[in-house]
Amino acid sequence: MIPISRRLTRWLLAALLALSAGLHAESVVRDRTSMADIPLITGQLPQCPDNRAMIKPILGTRGAVVAPHSLASQAGLAILQEGGNAIEATIAVAATLAVVYPHMTGIGGDGFWLLRAPGQPMLSIDACGRTGSAVHAGLYGDAASIPWRGPLAANTVAGTVSGWAAAFAHSQAAWGGKLPFARLLEAAIAYARDGFPVTHSQEENTRAKRAELEALPGFTASFMPDGEVPRYGARHRFPALAATLQQLADAGPDDFYQGDLAQMIAQDLAQVGSPVDAADLAAHQASLQPPLSLQLAAGRLYNLAPPTQGLASLLILGAYERLHQPGWSPDNAEGIHALVEATKQAFLLRDRHVADPARMTLAATELLTDAVLQRLAAAVQLESASPWPAPASDGDTTWMGVIDAQGRAVSMIQSIYFEFGSGVVLPTTGICWQNRGCSFDLAPGRLRSLAPRTKPFHTLNPALAELADGRLLVYGTMGGEGQPQTQAAVFARTVWGGHNVRSAIAAPRWLLGRTWAEPSTTLKLEARYAPAIIDRLRALGHPVEVVADFDERMGHAGALMLHPEGWIEGGEDPRSDGGVAAW
Repeated sequence: MIPISRRLTRWLLAALLALSAGLHAESVVRDRTSMADIPLITGQLPQCPDNRAMIKPILGTRGAVVAPHSLASQAGLAILQEGGNAIEATIAVAATLAVVYPHMTGIGGDGFWLLRAPGQPMLSIDACGRTGSAVHAGLYGDAASIPWRGPLAANTVAGTVSGWAAAFAHSQAAWGGKLPFARLLEAAIAYARDGFPVTHSQEENTRAKRAELEALPGFTASFMPDGEVPRYGARHRFPALAATLQQLADAGPDDFYQGDLAQMIAQDLAQVGSPVDAADLAAHQASLQPPLSLQLAAGRLYNLAPPTQGLASLLILGAYERLHQPGWSPDNAEGIHALVEATKQAFLLRDRHVADPARMTLAATELLTDAVLQRLAAAVQLESASPWPAPASDGDTTWMGVIDAQGRAVSMIQSIYFEFGSGVVLPTTGICWQNRGCSFDLAPGRLRSLAPRTKPFHTLNPALAELADGRLLVYGTMGGEGQPQTQAAVFARTVWGGHNVRSAIAAPRWLLGRTWAEPSTTLKLEARYAPAIIDRLRALGHPVEVVADFDERMGHAGALMLHPEGWIEGGEDPRSDGGVAAW
């Protein structure tokens, strides 16, 4: 019998209430998975995955949206229903998440996009902010590392809004976009102005981080306006952020970097003590470029180029395909072991090479050749767990995906890095600024050494795959070091493991190493795994740590699958507050 957690009980109750209300509509949002939906994964490879069939994907034909907060999914669906395209819907989702999931994302962070339209080249958008021109190691005195929190952690430009601008321009130029930019921000502005219900995730993260953040500029006024942690379900408002979003709606997204809003932001940054200034904002721009791609027998995979770790996400799956043996499954010990060991090798390669592209000695494409993948696969130990140096990385993020009626698709991710980013909230504009720049190394002469006007290494990487059978898979997750691992689990389960997109996400997950600012470097397994799997992985030498049934550290994943006949399946993560909205 699977123990019923507090959160799972809430999900079941919500499902029963929805059934009793007799809800039925062409547009559907399902936020939670019922108890009957949760599979108990055994050590055997099922020939007929009946328990997986209990988790039914959300279906649509005219478009679908998935996001880690259901209010954001609904905001995107409203845009699709008005005739908007997938880019326009994604901007609405992203803006709404920046308000209703404020501990996870915001306009003070960075973003990355994958854009896919039938008959057009695949494109990506890099909306990564660089360090300020006055940022150098001397700012940090004799510190061994950049602080995770505070004004000196807010040392890079926020690129997210530039990504919105670049995507909006491409929408109008190449995707027939017609909706005004202001329309795409309406839901976000309304929630910031009028309020939104606090999630358990926001309450719990605010409570957990209160001691280290409440004394930082603007944090208490913005996130604890009554001096206390906001309770689940309480109405929370961000009036200063609402005014900032309204200014973007009125003046356009470029105002963030070169207009009246940019001047306000620069004054705010100076007031709180950040080294980023108006000239740094004005110099910033997002870039459109081809994404990284990798051809597998199963199809062509796409991800983001450096400074992101998209390379690692592709390497894991490329190595696993070369290693795969009959009987392996991403749900049994042998398959999990192979994926974990492939992850170790991919991360070692990533950390030797990936940084600001201007600093890299090898192009990322040179690391995706068959020869490199064969060497990586050959280095994987199948008989036992290899030693793991456990590189440190943390992060909180929101991933979202949209597919519209014309088969155009977006996979997009935006982040402020740690939960609440730097913890600094700008006093006039209400923007919570990221701390992505704390991923730099203060020691000189290294791959990721701190320097002015440099892009930081990014854990962010949205994913998309054009499968050989004609299906299109849009997928991604938050979770720092866990992002490539969860992407591997979702892809492997969906393409090789007999799962639909929703069961692939809901099934138990693993996480190698640390994330979310924790010291633990174990192989974490959710408690829903069968004891035989846990015991087998321990016997292989993995330092297994069993965690909660649905552990938020495993990420907030999502996926959409477009079938050649035109219908769409969607799946959200029960570890998040998310939902799929489809019509």
